[in-house]
Amino acid sequence: MILDEAKIAVIGLGYVGLPLAVEFGKKYPTIGFDINVRRIGELEKGIDSTLEVEPEKLREANKLNFTADAEELRGSNIYIITVPTPIDKYKRPDLSPLEKASNLVGKLLSKGDIVIYESTVYPGATEEVCVPILINQSGLAYINGEDNKKQIDGFYVGYSPERINPGDKKHRVTNIKKVTSGSTPEIADVIDSLYSSIISAGTHKASSIKVAEAAKVIENTQRDINIALVNELALIFNRLGIDTKEVLEAAGSKWNFLPFKPGLVGGHCIGIDPYYLTHKAMEVGYHPEIILAGRRLNDGMGRYVAHEVISLMTRKRISVVDAKILVMGLTFKENCPDLRNTRVIDIVSELNSYQCYVDVFDPWVDPNEAESEYGIRPIHEPVSNQYDAIVLAVAHQQFREIEPETIRQYLKQDGVIYDIKSVLPKELVDGRL
Repeated sequence: MILDEAKIAVIGLGYVGLPLAVEFGKKYPTIGFDINVRRIGELEKGIDSTLEVEPEKLREANKLNFTADAEELRGSNIYIITVPTPIDKYKRPDLSPLEKASNLVGKLLSKGDIVIYESTVYPGATEEVCVPILINQSGLAYINGEDNKKQIDGFYVGYSPERINPGDKKHRVTNIKKVTSGSTPEIADVIDSLYSSIISAGTHKASSIKVAEAAKVIENTQRDINIALVNELALIFNRLGIDTKEVLEAAGSKWNFLPFKPGLVGGHCIGIDPYYLTHKAMEVGYHPEIILAGRRLNDGMGRYVAHEVISLMTRKRISVVDAKILVMGLTFKENCPDLRNTRVIDIVSELNSYQCYVDVFDPWVDPNEAESEYGIRPIHEPVSNQYDAIVLAVAHQQFREIEPETIRQYLKQDGVIYDIKSVLPKELVDGRL
């Protein structure tokens, strides 16, 4: 395929798909597809509710159109699937969005088309789960390896994992190096050239789709384990009466000490991706030890924080039952409206189990989305002298800009402040990780 002939369809316009569609839409005829009709309507008006793409950037993509009608994708020759890959309540991979997207694209495929997956999966998922669906729906053959010279009525597949960091205005899709791969050496070159045409940071062409899948899933697994280590250190240092932040600052004076910090591990990447790898590992007869231990520890940090807050309140003889507590921040990370898999909800749920009244304040959150997703209606603004305890859970810039004494004024006399992210001066808080 010659890139000048590329007609691109991006399936899924969330935090990953939209920035990618915008960049391709500056150079190639591109259609951005999403099943959310409201989302399409907003994008057509130049509004991105995820705040990842500014209105002026949307306008720059003058070859990009949006649709919720799958038939309008017909005639494209490169399909890029960027749907989410969550886990279910048993922490097993939920590939249903990927399967639905594959069904949709399979019905549209023509001979010689390329389907590229960007969703995070376990090694082998693209060819074991997605490709059979494409074959079944299209009636075409899957061209890979030696088949490239034998089969003519077929399609190609590639995998190029996303590396988007929601809310990060420094590391954008174009300046993050991109891993690419393809089902044949020739198509791998085409896919690599396609991404190279928009990625200024360059590309890394993997030897196979499985290698690219594995590379992606270990990126966040590595981060998860490192955060689990510092979380465990924080639990130890708390018992020893040592300030974890001061310890990390001291250790960080060595040139090769990794700068990880304790905290809640949520979101749609670090808190989920390791389960994809452990699922596949157990499928082939290996039970992961370190990865699952790190997951258990990180998943327990919300409950730990809630128990620490209750303990601090008890020491100050504050009645826990019917206590009023303010949780500042609900999103999974700072300066981002993304609520997916936020572990702040663990703190709220645990405090509620003690019969506390919990208010949540987060200026980044869509109140309707929070209520729909978690049954929480965030307050508009805290009121002074109202709370027995405050948990500063997310380090939004707005919270950093509030005077520490102002936050203290939200408390009743002798109330408790617990600062997960070390936003406030040490002397103004009662506890922190």
